[in-house]
Amino acid sequence: MGVFTGLLLGIGLFLCVLTGSPAPARTPKHQQLQALLAEAELTSLQPAQLILASGGTAVIAGAVVLLISSTWSIAVVFAVFGAASPWLLLRRRVIRGRRERRELWPYVIDDLSSGIRAGLSLPEAVAAIAERGPLPMRPAFARFAADYRASGSFSTSIERLADRLADPVADRVVEALVLAREVGGTDVGRLLRSLGQALRDDARARGEIEARQSWTVNGARLAVCAPWAVLLLLASQSNSVRVYDRPTGLLVLVIGGGLSALAYVLMRRIGRLPAEPRTAVRAQ
Repeated sequence: MGVFTGLLLGIGLFLCVLTGSPAPARTPKHQQLQALLAEAELTSLQPAQLILASGGTAVIAGAVVLLISSTWSIAVVFAVFGAASPWLLLRRRVIRGRRERRELWPYVIDDLSSGIRAGLSLPEAVAAIAERGPLPMRPAFARFAADYRASGSFSTSIERLADRLADPVADRVVEALVLAREVGGTDVGRLLRSLGQALRDDARARGEIEARQSWTVNGARLAVCAPWAVLLLLASQSNSVRVYDRPTGLLVLVIGGGLSALAYVLMRRIGRLPAEPRTAVRAQ
């Protein structure tokens, strides 16, 4: 009974860690998961499917370790790790996507500026990104072009573009486009050039910081994972790990899991860069 209680507590702890700090305006968990999946470009995957995948990986990891070690306590520990793996992969995909888009946005701004200088209207310049912009960004702007052709409303189409991209940098760009649409005139080019330079400076600064701290973060991750990797290697000797099914062994696993979780949380908080919050797009 204590083993299953520890499993539930461990899964709850990992889910609390992975969801991060709550936003000031709290949204339902379903919507938060849906937003994460949209940002990771996994719109075909539903939150319920992600939760089922987490449960499935937990069962598979626990069953495999149980077959190897014949020790329930160790199997439960690695079942918790298996349950957390889909969430870790999702978070890593989101972070990688944010980094890639942050580097591509200045080129999108350059294409917009060149289109406006060539005499295109702002909606036409935005729609043209679907043909001559960076390849990873083209599908979202192609959907914008289709929305604009269907509705003729720039405000509605640009709001859908911001929701589709689900990116704080995209919110800034879309807000700038809305402002440029309202202001018009020669200020549009100046506004876009200033925004492009600001995005380049931000991407350069973040890239330098991430490069300098990457070895420290990776070393901390290795230090957290190393004891459990050793335990997994020892699990092949079932006679030597049966001690973990006893109360003392369970206590060692619980304390070790708690310390590892605490170290992981501290590592993330110390090495985390300030995250730019998303802003509501106010298209008129």
